[in-house]
Amino acid sequence: MKHYEQSQLLHNLPKQFFASLVEKVGKVVSEGHDVINLGQGNPDQPTPAHIVESLKVAAENPNYHKYSPFRGQQFLKQAVATFYKREYDVDLDPENEVAILFGGKAGLVEIPQCLMNPGDIALVPDPGYPDYLSGVELARGIMEYMPLVAENEFLPDFTKIDAETAKKAKIMFLNYPNNPTGAVASREFFEETVDFASNNDICVVHDFAYGAIGFDGTRPTSFLEVGGAKDIGIEIYTFSKTYNMAGWRIGFAVGNQSVIEALNLLQDHLYVSIFSAVQEAAASALLESQECVDELVALYELRRNTFINGLKEIGWDVQAPKGSFFAWLPVPEGYSSQSFADLLLEKAHVVVAPGIGFGKFGEGYVRVGLLTDSDRLEEVVNRIKNLNLF
Repeated sequence: MKHYEQSQLLHNLPKQFFASLVEKVGKVVSEGHDVINLGQGNPDQPTPAHIVESLKVAAENPNYHKYSPFRGQQFLKQAVATFYKREYDVDLDPENEVAILFGGKAGLVEIPQCLMNPGDIALVPDPGYPDYLSGVELARGIMEYMPLVAENEFLPDFTKIDAETAKKAKIMFLNYPNNPTGAVASREFFEETVDFASNNDICVVHDFAYGAIGFDGTRPTSFLEVGGAKDIGIEIYTFSKTYNMAGWRIGFAVGNQSVIEALNLLQDHLYVSIFSAVQEAAASALLESQECVDELVALYELRRNTFINGLKEIGWDVQAPKGSFFAWLPVPEGYSSQSFADLLLEKAHVVVAPGIGFGKFGEGYVRVGLLTDSDRLEEVVNRIKNLNLF
């Protein structure tokens, strides 16, 4: 059979760091060990029943068996506008300031292709979600990294971005509550962001995937809540985390009209829109009772407290995340993030994600997903305790 070479574009894409982790985990599982996998970001709870029921009913509608409108159903865009007004007191024009996405990841990968030309600069958080890099590479852009360090509460320090780089930058990715660090951003930080982006003509892309998940009685701030934010950026929201709809592949972008139009235009060429029954279920998620969201956040907070308090009791100096469903844990002295993750897998049969997989400044940490029951998290603590590392 003839072998066809992949394009240079595919060769240039970032290597999938976590593919090797999956391979290692598979080997240990195949040996018959009871592996507890905290290395992934896949929600473990089912989609709430009322959302599933909405899909079932909508799937019977013969009008939905035809092609959907290219740019999404008007009722879903209106639901997004209603949701943002109710939750964040942000006014959105559903026609011009909302784009329906095939999941948040699609929008994050598409946006550099919408706004960047070859050689343009994107400001990217380090550590950060690896698919930011994929989108920039597909646009043949250049990445300049913004270090996220504990001393600055895992927020980028704009004063450390040199003036020439700032002036050349076209887009900046932010993500709060943050993956992988679990940090949250204050309103004051977003105000600084608006000033910095305005002064340098940068489009801000705020990845608000964990927007519903804040702890200790605090609700994460939407970037668009800050004055002037809609003028210089967009926010990307997914149903995956808030409503446990990861497999449904639906999300949306909101904000600056010119950016929303660019996203819509690119998607006009890539897709015919999402199955309308899924869009109707998504509208139900946004408009109906949010009790399921409150219960989910309470569950994650209980898991966080169980896990973090347990680690502290065995002598590991860790900080509780303020949002998201991840914990960002410093590795013990003498280990790299990779060697420590390997140790936990081999000796404790616990999977964590090495921080280096999220960028250079992720070295020295491992990421843990709080995506299993509290009793299993207690078991993880006991297994780590038995390694006598602390």
